[in-house]
Amino acid sequence: MSEHAQTGGGLGGVVVATALPYREDPSAPAGLAVDLDRYAEHCRWLVDNGCHGVGPNGSLGEYSSLTDAERRAVARTAVAAVGDAGKVVVGVHGVGSHQARHWAEIAAEDGADGVLCLPPTMYRANKGEILAHFTAVASVGLPVMVYNNPIDTKVDLTPELIAEIAQIDNVVAVKEFSGDVRRVLEIRERTAGTGLDVISGADDVVLESLLMGATGWFAGFPNVFPAASARLFELATAGRAAEARELYEPLVAAFRWDSRTEFVQAIKLGMEQVGRYGGPCRPPRGPLTDAMRTQVEADMARAIAALERRDV
Repeated sequence: MSEHAQTGGGLGGVVVATALPYREDPSAPAGLAVDLDRYAEHCRWLVDNGCHGVGPNGSLGEYSSLTDAERRAVARTAVAAVGDAGKVVVGVHGVGSHQARHWAEIAAEDGADGVLCLPPTMYRANKGEILAHFTAVASVGLPVMVYNNPIDTKVDLTPELIAEIAQIDNVVAVKEFSGDVRRVLEIRERTAGTGLDVISGADDVVLESLLMGATGWFAGFPNVFPAASARLFELATAGRAAEARELYEPLVAAFRWDSRTEFVQAIKLGMEQVGRYGGPCRPPRGPLTDAMRTQVEADMARAIAALERRDV
């Protein structure tokens, strides 16, 4: 575990769910090979620009489209690239607890600072199964950030259920992606005394969540705007709400794409608009429609112009 992670406030701060670059290769799945060199450079760029860490192998990192070998190589690349400059929170999502625990064990071997874990994917688990799932992952020993994404998993980790999950040893945080900012306070109330951190998971409610006591942002659009995102986090957590709102408002139209089906494609296009490499996605994700591309470009142009005026 890196020195930064040990002294940097657990799994909080701005941890970027990293987009994954590909290069054309006819022999690779879908003709696209993971570009590990470019990915390492991107991870370093994010922490060099003020973000507190990276999160490989999340939904934004297209983990479900990777081979097992690719998935491990991506996590190892992130750990090596970030070093002691930031924390690495590896996605260990799996259909069942045995798969998720397997990926947690590998993350521990490879030097991760913590893991991010959905409830069982592709299966609408009941409460007992959910508790067993997270207990198995947490038994590996790494700090666990539970991930509530009822939109994709059809499993809602309600504040009441989170309070039970928070009793599991090594569960230290929850990434809240329901879009209901009211849950931040309710989770904090129900888990008082456990030390559980509430992490904002949706970019378009991040300011609201931070002002209500979230201590981190597991984020998408910092792939595009790392320095501005780090500044937004700093202002919000310092209670400087008016300044944070002034920075946030022009970005929200772009940030809303983080909560849409095409969020990976939109963020990669946003990266291209600021001079970074975004590139294509693997199936099942296809290209944006012309209408979507036009809208992303317009939303991004507004955000870029606002940041240029502020010199952020």
